[in-house]
Amino acid sequence: MPPEPAIEAVIGMEVHIELDTQSKMFCGCDTTFGAPANTQCCPVCLGLPGSLPVPNRQAVEHVLRAALALGCRINPHSIFHRKNYFYPDLPKAYQISQYDIPIGSDGVLDIQVGGQTRRIRIHRVHLEEDTGKLLHVERDTSFVDYNRSGVPLMEVVTEPDIHSADEAREYLLELRRVLLYASVSDCRMEQGSMRCEPNISVRYAADPELGTKTELKNLNSLRVVQLGTEYEIRRQSQALCEGKPLVQETRRWDEAAQATAPMRTKEFAHDYRYFPEPDLAPLHFDAAWIARVRQTLPELPAARRQRYTQEYGLTDYLAGVLTEERALSDYFDAAVRAYRGKPLQVANWMQSDFLRLVNAEQTPIEAVKVTPEALTDLLRLLDEGVISGKIAKTVFETMYATGKPPRQIVEEQGLTQIGGEDDLTPIVEQVIAEQARVVSDYRNGQTGKLNFLVGQVMKATRGRANPQTVQDLLRSRLDAE
Repeated sequence: MPPEPAIEAVIGMEVHIELDTQSKMFCGCDTTFGAPANTQCCPVCLGLPGSLPVPNRQAVEHVLRAALALGCRINPHSIFHRKNYFYPDLPKAYQISQYDIPIGSDGVLDIQVGGQTRRIRIHRVHLEEDTGKLLHVERDTSFVDYNRSGVPLMEVVTEPDIHSADEAREYLLELRRVLLYASVSDCRMEQGSMRCEPNISVRYAADPELGTKTELKNLNSLRVVQLGTEYEIRRQSQALCEGKPLVQETRRWDEAAQATAPMRTKEFAHDYRYFPEPDLAPLHFDAAWIARVRQTLPELPAARRQRYTQEYGLTDYLAGVLTEERALSDYFDAAVRAYRGKPLQVANWMQSDFLRLVNAEQTPIEAVKVTPEALTDLLRLLDEGVISGKIAKTVFETMYATGKPPRQIVEEQGLTQIGGEDDLTPIVEQVIAEQARVVSDYRNGQTGKLNFLVGQVMKATRGRANPQTVQDLLRSRLDAE
């Protein structure tokens, strides 16, 4: 029998990102998350008759920054449209959005999946206003909180270039990094400021036509994106194999059932009856404005990872760890500058002892009491032989808790390394005398016992002895007798 034809998943991703502004998109209402329901509203964001919108310039610049960070072509002229549909959380019965002339088009975002680079094309980056929020707190009753209505919302839409749940997850992770580096949003999925909507279809790999797609609505965690996408690929693949028709629809993730469930039939673009927003003037991006915003972009995560591997010799893993957050990467760069070209030592300390305490204490990098200069001063004490590696870990924990400089801690606690033979010889001889059986095992060929004896000397000196000096002294005495 001929083999079953391969089935391919085809996924396009829509991501909605609330922008980091103090006021809403078209009015002056506050955007603080978590305020009491319906306390951050006005006639404009409630769509009351006679109210007129005024665009938020910072929100426009945030979208421009994001589009440039994603390598998009900026459209010199961009306009707002009315997207017409009725829903209880949309008080005007239309949403101010953008349709055929978004701010940014034709961008790219490279991701790493399974050791391979995948290029995801960005179809469009546009600006719109968020809707309100429905609250289902009583049976057969829903409430509406309009605090979120009118919050600046950016939508990033990909081409159908994603082909698995793993790729979908990695795309979201890299997109989040870029947007955090560009400082346009906090991207807190748990607070709804980054919401994902995969558009999923399947087809036989040899078929040039796309299959019927479904949209998973408002997924707010990477875990749900992974599970929902995997489930939908399985469901659609089974239907394709059995010859069952699929319906273009919007679906949701049912956590209890661990499955997707239908919400409504999926609309087409013409169903929204887009037309230009008559109350807003077109946006015009001249070359000077675009150049000024481009200059404010930082070095982005992919460029930093490349620099860390090519210039500093870090592994891909280590470069990835250190660029996960912009603040962490900035800290690392500052420490490397202070340590004058010893990036590997700095990187090893940061990915181990430094991040261990940061993660355990859940400390924002900006709030860490150890400055990059203090960290490198600790490494210099190691280089100079003033302290041992074990003592350095103890000193760093005190630095992290108090913010004191390392040399002050070493002096106050008497932690200077004992490196002289005159100081260590009596301690080594005492350990040899006390550990006669271990000494006998070593002389009978069990050379691994040397490590135990080194440990005993380190214990006797409270970790202050120079381990190499201790090892040399022990060998010279044990091998001589």
